[in-house]
Amino acid sequence: MNQHVSPPIRPEYDRTLAPFVETPLERALPLAARLWQQGWLRKAVIIALLALAWEGLARWQDNDLLLPSFLATMKALAEGLASRELLERVRISLTVLAQGYLAGIALAFLLTTLAVSTQFGRDLLSTLTAMFNPLPAIALLPLALLWFGLGSGSLIFVLIHSVLWPLALNTFAGFQAVPETLRMAGRNYGLKGPAYVLQILIPAALPAILSGLKIGWAFAWRTLIAAELVFGAASGRGGLGWYIFQNRNELYTDRVFAGLVMVILIGLLVENVVFATLERVTVRRWGMTR
Repeated sequence: MNQHVSPPIRPEYDRTLAPFVETPLERALPLAARLWQQGWLRKAVIIALLALAWEGLARWQDNDLLLPSFLATMKALAEGLASRELLERVRISLTVLAQGYLAGIALAFLLTTLAVSTQFGRDLLSTLTAMFNPLPAIALLPLALLWFGLGSGSLIFVLIHSVLWPLALNTFAGFQAVPETLRMAGRNYGLKGPAYVLQILIPAALPAILSGLKIGWAFAWRTLIAAELVFGAASGRGGLGWYIFQNRNELYTDRVFAGLVMVILIGLLVENVVFATLERVTVRRWGMTR
C-alpha cells in the first residue's frame, strides 16, 4: 500500500552577488550621434545643403537676371528688412491673412457643429464640400473683385474659401472617429448641441482638427500670395505678393527671390513654432499622438 510522501522542503536563503562592474550598464552615445538626434540640427543641415546647391547652380549659370546667387538674395533680403519695406509688406499680408483665416475657422466649426447635430447639417456639409472644395480659391478672385471691389474684402473672401472646406472636412472626419464610449459619456452628462461639441468632440478629435488647421493655413498662405499678385497690380498696393510682382516688373530678380525666401521663412516659422507648440501642449502632452 502506497503511502503519501511529502516532497522534501529545501531551505531558502539569499545569496548576495558581487556588483557587475566590468562594463558600464549604459553607454553614452558619441557626440556626433547625440547631435544628430536633434531635429533642428538635421533640418539646418538640409537647408545648408540646399543653399550650397543654389549657390553652385547660380555660379555655374552666371546670369543674375535669371538666377541670382544665394548670397545676392540674402543681401537683397537684408536690405529689404533694413529699409522696412519688406516688413511693411509682411505686415499687410499677415493682417489680411489673419482676418480671412479666423473667419474661415469660425465658419468651418459652425458647419461641422450643424453637421454633427442634424441630418440636414450633414447633407449640407457633404453637398457644399463636394461642390466647392475642388474649386481653386484663386479662381474666385475675379468675382470677388467684382462683388467687393479693390479692397481687402476681396482677399478675405478668397481666403475664407481656401480655409473653410479642408478644415470642415478634417474636423468632421475627426468628429466621426470619436469613440462611441466618449459620445455616450457626454450624453449621460446631458450634453447637447454646442456644449457637446466643445466638451466631448473637439478634445477627442483635436489631432484631426490640428491637421485641418495646418492644411487650411498652407492653402490660405499660398492663395494670399497668388491673389496679391493680381490685387496689388490692380490697386497699386499689397503685401508680399505685390512686392514680388513689382520687383519682377523692374527686373530686380534678387528682390523677387528675397520675397520668395520671406514667404518660405514665414511658412517655416508658423509650422515649426506656432503649430509645433500647439501640438506639444495639447495632443502630445495628452498622449494622443506619438
